[in-house]
Amino acid sequence: MSSKLRDVRLFYSRRRFAEPVAGSPALEIENLCVNRPNQSVLALENISVRVPVGTRLALIGPNGAGKSTLLKTIAGLLPIRSGKLLIYGLPVGACHHRVAYLPQRGEIDWRFPITLRRLVMTGRYVHLGWLRQPDARDWQIVDRMIERLGLADLADRQIGQLSGGQQQRALLARALAQESDLILLDEPTSAVDAETQAIISRLLAELSRDGKTFVVATHNLERLESDFDSALYLREGQQVPPPLGAPINAAVQPIR
Repeated sequence: MSSKLRDVRLFYSRRRFAEPVAGSPALEIENLCVNRPNQSVLALENISVRVPVGTRLALIGPNGAGKSTLLKTIAGLLPIRSGKLLIYGLPVGACHHRVAYLPQRGEIDWRFPITLRRLVMTGRYVHLGWLRQPDARDWQIVDRMIERLGLADLADRQIGQLSGGQQQRALLARALAQESDLILLDEPTSAVDAETQAIISRLLAELSRDGKTFVVATHNLERLESDFDSALYLREGQQVPPPLGAPINAAVQPIR
């Protein structure tokens, strides 16, 4: 490997794996504006919120409110038009390994010829770099997460042969295998069985006590009080006050 290539890899490695700023919240957003993909129309407008470490924040709103757009922007998948978005005090992408994103189950090609265990291993790729192969420790982490999600008996099954609830748990296992500190979940309990809902709720509670932070898009208003610490309400790309009688009263530390 040339010295120039080594310098380039070291530069990007340092940018992607920077240490968090001491005392910073997990997520700090101020006057965030984001365009719709390939359009000049705003999908998010002037979103402002601060999320402390260890918080479980629910994103609430109807379809098209901007919940998925916000998650994808935090994950670095959509560009910011204007405003500020800091993750542990750092710009998006500077601590890439600290953020795990679980998309909606419908965004995955479940026909792809890969086993559940291999799918979960993809959560380790952010740590492997360009050339390194998974080692024994990587596989231990993968197997531990699979077992924690109650999927050990299905580890070698092709992902398309899993039930909807099992697929959702497999995606969560992949996100947790990344060992990230900020975990973004898009409708993780949508159209899943009661067992999967219970497992996900229990894990979120356990991991938040360990300092993990969750931002979760959900339509399940019945479990807001039991499963979340606070909520951010969105409508047509803007944050709005909680409706009268809402189980959780306000966003986490709004910046206004």
